[in-house]
Amino acid sequence: IVQYELGQASHGWSVDVPGGQTSYYTRLTADNRAQDQGTFYAYDRANKRIVAFSKTDGSFVAQYMVPAGTSWFSAVTGMFVTTGSGGTNPTLYWTEVGNLMSASLARTAAPTPLASSGSNAPLASPNSSTAMPPTASVNPGHGFTATGSMTTRGAGPATRLADGRVLILDGTDSRAELYDPKTGTFRKTGSMVTAGSGETATLLQDGRVLFTGGSDGSNLLSSAEIYDPKTGTFSATGPMISVRTAHTATLLADGQVLITGGVNYKYASATAELYDPNTGTFIATGWMADARASHTATLLSDGRVLVAGGGDEGDPTTATAELYDPKTGRFGGTGSMSTAREVFSASLLADGRVLVAGGSDGNGTIFASVELFDPKTGRFSSTGSMSDGRIGQSATLLTDGRVLVAGGGLATAELYQP
Repeated sequence: IVQYELGQASHGWSVDVPGGQTSYYTRLTADNRAQDQGTFYAYDRANKRIVAFSKTDGSFVAQYMVPAGTSWFSAVTGMFVTTGSGGTNPTLYWTEVGNLMSASLARTAAPTPLASSGSNAPLASPNSSTAMPPTASVNPGHGFTATGSMTTRGAGPATRLADGRVLILDGTDSRAELYDPKTGTFRKTGSMVTAGSGETATLLQDGRVLFTGGSDGSNLLSSAEIYDPKTGTFSATGPMISVRTAHTATLLADGQVLITGGVNYKYASATAELYDPNTGTFIATGWMADARASHTATLLSDGRVLVAGGGDEGDPTTATAELYDPKTGRFGGTGSMSTAREVFSASLLADGRVLVAGGSDGNGTIFASVELFDPKTGRFSSTGSMSDGRIGQSATLLTDGRVLVAGGGLATAELYQP
């Protein structure tokens, strides 16, 4: 956690256990304690607040509460202090998953009574300084900032390479570019062999990137290409056995890539094929039980692949799911989702379960519902809902085990806590 004074980084805190303090607090210890000006801060997870104590005698100084309507404090990612003018109290700002919250640094007569560890009981806090709602007018240096200008439209997939750079396809023609996070700049790289190819992008184990399928604007494509970051060039490989769009491409544990479903000419397909990067060829593998397009395919911890949902032209969106076993090359049945959905997200959690979120029924209804698939039981179970319905959103597993769900027709993001 970093504290900012008037938008400038002042010092950081690291987690420490304060001697003599209650275990309900996680102390945030400054790397340069002389800059603390006599106060240290603690994150009180049980009571969902930030608390300030005097460094001289450990007495309570002030507390900063979560805004009304916020159900929990997932993490404090930054702190900012703006100095008051004319003798007024300064203001503490902190961020939680991109939301900027603020509270006056006024002292309170006594701290709010502690809740039991893990308790969700509401707290009476007549003397607390209650944080105001997020405000876009105050941004003391934390959040999104502009970076270099792109050279393409960036409508195609973006793939993080092994060296940290990001490969981005234009998506409407053959152009591609690389973003370098070290310099914050974009630059052109080699052009694709076939314009419009590359609806899916899969980072291979050797650092190259496989692109498959798509459309050139008039026809669906069976073409596949390899991007080599060492040379900055694209080259043809394959092609696939079938033309495909709205399909999936999943890297397997043995380095091969499983291609499933998608639209084949007019209708969704139940076929699947495997790409071998050693030979540069695609071969047929088992058929799925259901034709699927705009579905998901998630590599499980045991090496199998969970294929779920999707739709087909003229047929209802399906709630069914199946498991692909690379050892046998066959698909087998498993439990169905409670909600039929397409264009949704599926994320492998740290504990091996799969989080399924959002999507559509194919007829205009967008879902906020969320489900969990447990590979040990082969069943899906409901696990609450997102704050808003989302379709085509991204869902990224974070290093602390949470999942960041972003976009999907909205400019907002939210976190799932397993």
